[in-house]
Amino acid sequence: MIIGVPKEIKTHEYRVGIMPFGVEELKKDGHTILIETDAGEGSGFTDDEYLKADADIVDRETVFKKADLLVKVKEPLPSEYDSIKNGQAIFTYLHLAPNRELTELLLNKKVTALAYETLQKDGNLPLLAPMSEIAGRIAPLMGAYYLQRIHGGSGILPTGATGVKPANALILGAGNVGANAARVCIGMDMDTVIMNRGMERLQRLDELFIGKIKTLPLTAHNIKEEIQKADIIIGAVLVPGGKTPVLVTRDMLKTMKKGSVIVDVSVDQGGCVETTKPTTHDNPVYSVEGILHYTVANMPGAYPRTSTLALTNATLPYIKTIAKIGIRRAIMEDEAIKSALNVYGGEIMHKAIADSLSLPYKDIAGIL
Repeated sequence: MIIGVPKEIKTHEYRVGIMPFGVEELKKDGHTILIETDAGEGSGFTDDEYLKADADIVDRETVFKKADLLVKVKEPLPSEYDSIKNGQAIFTYLHLAPNRELTELLLNKKVTALAYETLQKDGNLPLLAPMSEIAGRIAPLMGAYYLQRIHGGSGILPTGATGVKPANALILGAGNVGANAARVCIGMDMDTVIMNRGMERLQRLDELFIGKIKTLPLTAHNIKEEIQKADIIIGAVLVPGGKTPVLVTRDMLKTMKKGSVIVDVSVDQGGCVETTKPTTHDNPVYSVEGILHYTVANMPGAYPRTSTLALTNATLPYIKTIAKIGIRRAIMEDEAIKSALNVYGGEIMHKAIADSLSLPYKDIAGIL
């Protein structure tokens, strides 16, 4: 199989889809790997390292034109749409639920679209987990940074000081993002509240952090109560494949302390705050009702070396399977890869995506 790895073009996205070690592994299986010039530079991997791993370093046009399977980090952007071939396969973070334009392109070109974020194995999301961990750990750091008065924040030092209380952190969602955000919030001595709909998960976190966090059910009443106290709110809600429900409305912002910061990690799936809109690393924040919003859609891209290593360690086994037995057979025989399938043959294969976009859903059994 010919596998193509284009350079990411999202603003300040420095990750890369396959590292040199992954090229070596795929070459052992007899595949051709096309790496776009300087694709790994942002993550600290040079073209020479890829050449030593026996990759072919080529231009962007060649990657898209010749690859059977495109391996990326982020979803294709509009400037890449024309480069995608009819019937091509893509394996990347897609986040289609809030993106009708990209979904329709993939449908029209009959692309086989496999999404990292919907791949499930043993009830877990192994390709989303490493980036969720990193994004969760980044979120409190960004919240703390933008609490500085010079950045428009309230001027509260998150750690507090002798005789002065620390900041209050509110985390909405107790999955990978929420748990890792809580770890960092606790490390900065913030008073931390975490909410979740499932009480079992809250109990586990309470035990894990030995009572250092406060846990509450995720209800509208509790959110309204707690956001009035919060200095930092971290949106950590996930609906696999689907659009994130809005938990914080614009009216609720009016009850918050001015200069507080919202870090909505769920922005990729639409965000859990009504006023969330995607931003970039070069212009990451905006203010609504006096509340700063940090809503960068590729937060782990700020730390590309760590993020690339964590991501590609997780994705490589699945890429090897797809390349070894072919895309169609991999979808038919590997349940995890089947769960990653979002679009195939001009049909949406993931019900949560279809429901979010009010588009027809096709059961995979009727296609394969």
